[in-house]
Amino acid sequence: MSGRTAEATLLGLGHMGRALARTLLDGGHDVAVWNRTPGRDAELVARGARRAADVRDAVLAAPIVVVCLYDHASVRATLDPVVDDLRGRAVVNLTTTTLAEARELAAWAAEHGVRYLDGAIMATPPLIGAADAAILYSGEEAVFLQARPLLDRWATSTFEGEDPGRASLLDLAMLSAMYTMFAGFLHGAAMAGAGGVDARSFARRAAPFLAAMTEFVALDAEAIDSGDYTAPVQSLDWSDLGHLVRASEEQGVDPAPIAMVEELRRRQVEAGHGADGFARIYEGLRRR
Repeated sequence: MSGRTAEATLLGLGHMGRALARTLLDGGHDVAVWNRTPGRDAELVARGARRAADVRDAVLAAPIVVVCLYDHASVRATLDPVVDDLRGRAVVNLTTTTLAEARELAAWAAEHGVRYLDGAIMATPPLIGAADAAILYSGEEAVFLQARPLLDRWATSTFEGEDPGRASLLDLAMLSAMYTMFAGFLHGAAMAGAGGVDARSFARRAAPFLAAMTEFVALDAEAIDSGDYTAPVQSLDWSDLGHLVRASEEQGVDPAPIAMVEELRRRQVEAGHGADGFARIYEGLRRR
């Protein structure tokens, strides 16, 4: 590789890694790339990326090292052998990790003189570079500011604070809400499908209804933050979901998604909170 310093190195060229590198190259940035499996960099090299011979070559190519790998273990396996070469450099880790894993990696980086910023990508690869893409960051603010000309090429960049685990925490909490919502839709589609309604017809009905229901998220958040669940739109007593469980079973559909919610509701009712609003379920989840 040329002795000239690149602006950034990208470690990991899966679908997301390639999208990140491609967007930087299209923006005129000088980027070095590396991937454990050979061959994934061909398109990027054709666009002007520098091909690193190995991880050490990649790390030494730039002052900012962006990591987008499979998981926390793969990050450590990739960076541990070159930790001495990382000293003084900035690592921006965009690999999905838990809060504890992000904090552990930040502590490891600090121990070895590596500057660390954790990032959570709230977008799919095709959205990278689009106006509605978002990436959350936490850790060393100086690294965020140094790398921001690159970061802003990918998405709306938000610094969430110096706790390196904060971006990951918010990422996974939002994904939890998303996947639970998707599971609810799929359960509803299975119920409708058992009655002869195709999924597309069900989706046309469900999507606007679900979008309208998201307005209640803000009301639930107010109740949670105040700790006052006593002025409900509908009480837990009146939110009995047993009929949904029975209807699912009658259709020959596994009631697991709605049965889970009904179990959470029932626990609060049995604890004496039946007159409270549905958001009261939050208290049971937090204690567990």
